[in-house]
Amino acid sequence: MRLNPFNTDKIRVRSGGGGGGMRRAGGVGCGTLVIALIGAVVFGLDPMQTIGVVEGVQQSAPSQPRADVSEQELCTSGPYATEACNALTSLNETWAPEFQRAGIEFQDPLLTFYSGGVTTEGCGSASSAAGPFYCPADSGIYIDTNFYDVMARQLGASGDFARYYVMAHEYGHHIQNLTGLAAQVRSVQQQNPRQANQLQVRMELQADCYAGVWAGKNRNLIEPGDMQEGLRAASAIGDDTLQRNSTGRVNPESFTHGTSAQRVEALRLGLESADDTQCDRYFDFN
Repeated sequence: MRLNPFNTDKIRVRSGGGGGGMRRAGGVGCGTLVIALIGAVVFGLDPMQTIGVVEGVQQSAPSQPRADVSEQELCTSGPYATEACNALTSLNETWAPEFQRAGIEFQDPLLTFYSGGVTTEGCGSASSAAGPFYCPADSGIYIDTNFYDVMARQLGASGDFARYYVMAHEYGHHIQNLTGLAAQVRSVQQQNPRQANQLQVRMELQADCYAGVWAGKNRNLIEPGDMQEGLRAASAIGDDTLQRNSTGRVNPESFTHGTSAQRVEALRLGLESADDTQCDRYFDFN
């Protein structure tokens, strides 16, 4: 995808630091795209213990944000970081006008690069096992860009558009936070715990749809093969596929992100329609 160069006047980026520094640095509760992937593939954890909400989690050796690194330095610290900043600029420029037309106050998210571990400003601390995630308490997208290498090696989900999909999905959670949907869903989940997983699946599928809408609205920048990269990544991180690959069993009742087929369908819906109202189909509280 031929995104325009990032504009530091239109994005907020910081370093989360980390024990090993930024390693080839180029994201309801804290909704994540692929927590299960890192836990199951890299650390051999039960994906159902690590997937989904990451709120108030405390893990060892968290890193502290560095205030002495400029956004320009961060965004040029590596190819993945540059990609992420390019994507964030495009996402802000695409979604801000949509919020203005809808009469909803818009705030751009804070993108944090980290390695090893990171401390958020409201969702506790997390290690790199968390992968990319979104924290609504500080409107933050947290990215350990080393995850992209794991995604390519372990799942065959490579390519720049696959990585843009990760960013755009976490941005989708930001949209849900700004519109108030995330808080509404959390309230319903608390009132009806048995529906919590089903509602979380809808959250993740809608975030996939929003990711597709962003790409669809920038269709002139899409290159041959991009859509296939994104759809392949969406398929690779479906609950059924992750469970089958990690445990050999599939337990639909524990799904929190949707099946491979559902995730592909949601991303495709956004890509082909380029209409965010199409993503409303995942929720109807009326």
